[in-house]
Amino acid sequence: MTEQSTRPQTGTARPGASCAAACVRGVVAAGLGLGVLTVLVTVLWISSPYPDGGSGTALRTAGALWLLAHGTDLVRSDTLSGTPAPMGLAPLLLLALPAWLVHRAAHDALEPAEGHPEPAVLPVVGGVVAGYVLVGTPLVFWVAGGPLAADPAGALTHLALLASTAALLGAWAARGRPLGPVPAWLPRRVRVALARSRSAVALRSAAEATLVLVGGGAVLVLTSLVWHGGAAREAFLGLAGDWSGRAAVGLLALALLPNAAVWGAAYGLGPGFSLGTGATATPLGLTGTPAVPDFPLLAAVPGPGPGTALHAAAVSVPLAAGLLVAWRATEGAAPRYGDPGQAWTVPATVLAVVLGALGCGAATALLAAVAGGPLGSGRLAVFGPVWWLVGGAAALWTASVALPVTLAVRAWRVRSGAGGGVEPETGGGQGAVLPAPSAAVPAAAAAPGEGSGDGSPEDPDDDLEPYDFLPLDAWAERAAAVPAPPPSAVPSGPPPPPPGPSRPPEAPPGPRPAPAAPAPAAPPPAPAAGAPAAPPPAAETPPPHPGAPA
Repeated sequence: MTEQSTRPQTGTARPGASCAAACVRGVVAAGLGLGVLTVLVTVLWISSPYPDGGSGTALRTAGALWLLAHGTDLVRSDTLSGTPAPMGLAPLLLLALPAWLVHRAAHDALEPAEGHPEPAVLPVVGGVVAGYVLVGTPLVFWVAGGPLAADPAGALTHLALLASTAALLGAWAARGRPLGPVPAWLPRRVRVALARSRSAVALRSAAEATLVLVGGGAVLVLTSLVWHGGAAREAFLGLAGDWSGRAAVGLLALALLPNAAVWGAAYGLGPGFSLGTGATATPLGLTGTPAVPDFPLLAAVPGPGPGTALHAAAVSVPLAAGLLVAWRATEGAAPRYGDPGQAWTVPATVLAVVLGALGCGAATALLAAVAGGPLGSGRLAVFGPVWWLVGGAAALWTASVALPVTLAVRAWRVRSGAGGGVEPETGGGQGAVLPAPSAAVPAAAAAPGEGSGDGSPEDPDDDLEPYDFLPLDAWAERAAAVPAPPPSAVPSGPPPPPPGPSRPPEAPPGPRPAPAAPAPAAPPPAPAAGAPAAPPPAAETPPPHPGAPA
């Protein structure tokens, strides 16, 4: 019997079959995201001592939160003034749930099954998006009858946009995250410049600098919350008196924590964020009269008045991001232990830094755009950072810090030869660089019959010859350590005389008896390498004639 191969077949699968399977995965991804929010809202509604509305209202609220997680603006109709109020501040942690589900659906759909051909990318992405939107379309019209409604056209556009972006990223990850060639529609000079500037270094530095900005913003927010811990506690306890309401407030604050981190990054960059119409918080101070709702995270907002030296310390966040871009660009342009002759040129280094700064600015602007939004009408219509100001400040900060540092370190490494390919030796300790043992020292000569194990004379050490400058006693000691040859290799004749002065021994006096016919003697074993050569055996004297005198 022959074993059947389990490797995937060559070629691609049929587009129709791939699209249908991907459509099912898109439906499942949408159902899982909607189900998680539905269970969460239902548990909070059941545990509330004063539920507002029936189960239908709770289910519509869950559907509205699912649409809000995709960036859709909702309209709240049951306000105190009776005027519908928009609500477009989407929690970023809530947005991560559908994005991750669609990403995994596209990634798993592009993995070929055993014995099946590889599916194509476009049918899979289209199928996942179609299945996802297929679930969201009836939900948009059903939610319109609840307390939180959404514009159908805008809601469907946001659903398709998020699903397409996440599915494309999932397909890109499934194919090994290839960067691919520079697009051919770009001008030739631009393509050559991008190729020479090592675009991969620029993209990596932009992504890492963005993470540094957001992480630094989170540190600023948490530090301010600890500093204003009393105000945050009062706001948390004042919003709800029962445990279910406090649980809902805590979950909402947790979902909005990534938004607060982006706001902190905008604060450190300089533009800050808006707290209503005409009120802005920056390191220089809080201007205007903020319309701040009573919420725990907003207790971290600095108080009114000019900023202090402690507030100005927030600029260390963009400074760290710029130094990271400089470090990445320097390691690519002139590595520490690289060849100085292979260093990038100054224009290529500058272009790599500028591309990294522009990428960081674009990513920060995108995060600032989705992290803010209206919380109502009137003064709450503008709430959060201004995306184009934040993006421009991020690009300017990283470029102004990274450019001089990168050029200075590159020039120093190229001129001083610090980019040499050999690591310098150290004096001792664990970091000392010790010379490797010479591989040219030959091993001791093996005894006959050793080496390959079958008695063949082919041994890799047979061609090695001892050096004349090595001490003789060392080779003698090594020869003494060689094990004795097997009995089959010992010659049957008389053993060779011990090494000594090369003169023939004296013949003993008197008649010698006639010896028996000697057996054919085997050649004596080769002397050990470096040992003095043994004298040749003396010529054997023929037996005397019986009648001859003694």
